[in-house]
Amino acid sequence: MDNASIFRALSFAAEKHRHQRRKDVTASPYINHPIAVASVLAVEAGLDDPILLMAAILHDTVEDTETNFEELLDHFGTEVAELVRELTDDKSLPKEIRKTLQVEHAPHRSQKAKCLKMADKICNIRDILEHPPAGWSPERRLAYLDWAHRVVNGCRDAHPKLSYLFDEVYQQALKNIS
Repeated sequence: MDNASIFRALSFAAEKHRHQRRKDVTASPYINHPIAVASVLAVEAGLDDPILLMAAILHDTVEDTETNFEELLDHFGTEVAELVRELTDDKSLPKEIRKTLQVEHAPHRSQKAKCLKMADKICNIRDILEHPPAGWSPERRLAYLDWAHRVVNGCRDAHPKLSYLFDEVYQQALKNIS
């Protein structure tokens, strides 16, 4: 794998997410989120594993678009497809069950999945701070923080720097939302 593969993943994800917007008040392009997650991993945590970075870019494609795992397998190989599979919620389950399962399964995920999960939660909390989802009350934002903290607690052994970055943004969010 090389940088060209990462850019192929970026192009693929941009195409798949092209009609999606974030739930923030500015309705920013959805692709900004997977780019931010990959950036946290590469720039802030210093991780340069191309499998991890491609999975970061692609992590929401199956869950939030019409993409399936076979497409990821065909385009990006087994390791990327399986890492995305490890992080993909079963959308046939009710939201509360999916959230509970994320907490329960987090400690049992692979190191790469744990790193990606922490980066995802870091980015989500940053988004809640900078561009809160439209209509989210302070109580709902605090409930998200509590849940994200429980998920990340199961991932902390994967990467101390990501754990530290999460704690920083989590504490900042608690101060700003409370």
